[in-house]
Amino acid sequence: MVWPLLLLLFSFLDFCHAQLTLDYYAKTCPQFDAIVRDITQQKQMEFPATAAATLRVFFHDCAVDGCDASILIKPTSFNKSELDYDINHSLAGDAFDLITRIKTALELACPGVVSCADVIATATRDLIVMTGGPHYKVQLGRKDSLVSNASNVEAHLTRVNATVDLMINRFKSMGFDVKDMVVLIGGGHTIGFVHCKEFANRLFPKPDPTMNPILVERLRTMCANYTINKDMSAFLDVISPGNFDNVLFKNLMKGIGVLGSDQLLYSDPRTKPFVELYAKDAIAFANDFAHAMEKVSVYQVKIGDQGEVRKRCDAINNAHT
Repeated sequence: MVWPLLLLLFSFLDFCHAQLTLDYYAKTCPQFDAIVRDITQQKQMEFPATAAATLRVFFHDCAVDGCDASILIKPTSFNKSELDYDINHSLAGDAFDLITRIKTALELACPGVVSCADVIATATRDLIVMTGGPHYKVQLGRKDSLVSNASNVEAHLTRVNATVDLMINRFKSMGFDVKDMVVLIGGGHTIGFVHCKEFANRLFPKPDPTMNPILVERLRTMCANYTINKDMSAFLDVISPGNFDNVLFKNLMKGIGVLGSDQLLYSDPRTKPFVELYAKDAIAFANDFAHAMEKVSVYQVKIGDQGEVRKRCDAINNAHT
């Protein structure tokens, strides 16, 4: 009975992917690519943290019930959405502002045509390229989710203190192997940042002995008032935070990983070989990241009547008012 069920699942996935095309908006919204690119570029120039913020929103969206813009739905008195869950409270506003700007422009150019899910996927790719990362193809035609529930989040996202076993299992449940996991974490963190409270346990009261002493002192100074100033944060790649590159992996080999869960990737025998590979081979990192992102961007996409094209990205079309 197992094989027929697997074949049915794979047939369904193939069907979903077949509904997505690279030129989905060629006739219905020919300005799509230009609008997304121009607004994204302007936003990134004004606020350089936009790339990291948007990439994180993209991952948090896709990991929970697929790439369907469910992360954008604001909570209401009738429903606690994904944004209500504590792990999403630290998602940066620049990402949401960017998506709102793009969606507003698209609604003026071609109302009711472009989904918010396609906006997130395309803007994320464009931002990766703008920061020096690889270009990859983004298929289009996703529909936006009709629901967003806070209760769905915990089982799909990992926290900063996650073990390697937990990270591997979470990625495996999405159909990603260990190599995919390492390259996606590295890609997500090479331009990422994190609030001090998320790694303070590695600094206070006693420093984590696996962390480079110079980094410890730097972060202890930077995060000294983290309990008072909740917005205190640090770049995850302390050497080249604004560049999408392979330096994060080199950092891990020197013990200068900010997050404990990142540093574990270099100590675990299942993940260490990939850290070493990407540290020495920037091309392999770029190619494998591009391939993994193509897989992520079509994860559990909604098509047809499984979703809708929202008029506003922060609310379903028939939401209670």
